[in-house]
Amino acid sequence: MSDFIRISPKFRPVLDADFLPASLWNRCFRAKVEEGEKASRLAVALERADGSISVFRTAILPHEGASAAANERYVERLLKFLLWQKGGYRVWVGGEPQIAEFLRSVYSPSGRRAFDFHFMGDKVYGHPMVIEQTAYDGVPEERETVAPLGRHLEGCRIGFDLGASDRKCAAVIDGEVVFSEEVPWDPSRQANPQYHFDGINDSLKRAAAKMPRVDAIGGSAAGVYVNNEVRVGSLYRAVPQEQFDRRVRGLFFELRNAWGGIPFEVVNDGEVTALAGSMALHDNAVLGVAFGSSLAAGYVTPQGNITGWLNELAFVPIDYRENAPVDEWSGDQGVGAQYFSQQAVGRLLPAAGIALPNDMPLAGKLVEVQKLMAAGDDRARKIYQTIGTYLGYSIAHFADFYEIRNLLVLGRVMTGEGGDIILSVAGEILREEFPALAESIHVRTPGEKEKRHGQAVAAASLPSLQQ
Repeated sequence: MSDFIRISPKFRPVLDADFLPASLWNRCFRAKVEEGEKASRLAVALERADGSISVFRTAILPHEGASAAANERYVERLLKFLLWQKGGYRVWVGGEPQIAEFLRSVYSPSGRRAFDFHFMGDKVYGHPMVIEQTAYDGVPEERETVAPLGRHLEGCRIGFDLGASDRKCAAVIDGEVVFSEEVPWDPSRQANPQYHFDGINDSLKRAAAKMPRVDAIGGSAAGVYVNNEVRVGSLYRAVPQEQFDRRVRGLFFELRNAWGGIPFEVVNDGEVTALAGSMALHDNAVLGVAFGSSLAAGYVTPQGNITGWLNELAFVPIDYRENAPVDEWSGDQGVGAQYFSQQAVGRLLPAAGIALPNDMPLAGKLVEVQKLMAAGDDRARKIYQTIGTYLGYSIAHFADFYEIRNLLVLGRVMTGEGGDIILSVAGEILREEFPALAESIHVRTPGEKEKRHGQAVAAASLPSLQQ
């Protein structure tokens, strides 16, 4: 297959020359499809628990010989992206029957994507994941659900954001931040749900002390949240399943009750990132991505709404080489968290020639790299240049699945001069490799005020006082 699909990137990551951009691989595959005379139409539909359906239509090569292997690589990575972007437990594959059978064997309890099979089925949607084969025209019609998100600024509100290394909280009065702070914590190692409750509640109390009253509380956190219910999240990985079901799943209902039942809303941190960008830019079609302990993402549609999609870009494939870095949670290769997070910085340290203690937390390693960057160390610069190359090619990949006018990039990895280097390299790649996208997508990082307060204000704006 490597000989069948050949690509020649104009840019190579300085510390990771074997990186194989998904954007270029897919474009080469689609070009071969267009050049051939026997292309076969393919449709993939994904249904979620609320009955909403997303449909992606494409085409593949004749399913024979070397073309069959390329088809399998293309559709397996395509479904992987769609599952983590859109979400779904029931998948229809319309077209070549062998493709559906192949995907069914891969996304199964004993297949290579057993993690995804169980995650999408049991953990997120509460239904066994199934893959059904049908004709191209037999897939169900698209039925998306959208809803407005936040933008409520009146009254005295608390906004919080829960990360893997700290929890942020702010007091907001009529849209103005009057108090904010970050408190270190280590949730992913804590098996007792009470740790999570107490930590969040402590931050809420600190913010409440700075206002005459609390009218509403809004928050964001890594993970999947449906109507304030925790479905799954890396923050709670150490909690045993029985304790998760008993305490964590209803954690934010418990907190709401502790605060007298006031309007209380929690969503994925990526959604709040995108909302903050939309509010700051006074524009929509925003894909927000945060390079932190992992990769968070959210999307505001061109109409200014959110969807029922997952937008978990930490798990979408962006690197198609056979020996791409492995994600330690999902077991998959070449997915976003390994390229746009503290994990990426830690992974690139040996190639950069920077030696740090193995037991140093990733957040600490990032701080050391930032210090080296501030001191003008070329080794640190190469780490940021490498991440910038990843980003430039991945923006083009994301644009195959999202309508993007604004790409907002933030998070601790983007702090300081290193963040400027990432954006500079990514912009150069867009201009040289994807000039049409360079013209249509505005790539930016928040200003200092937005960085400090934008996420908190957006989170605080989530609940309506009419709830």
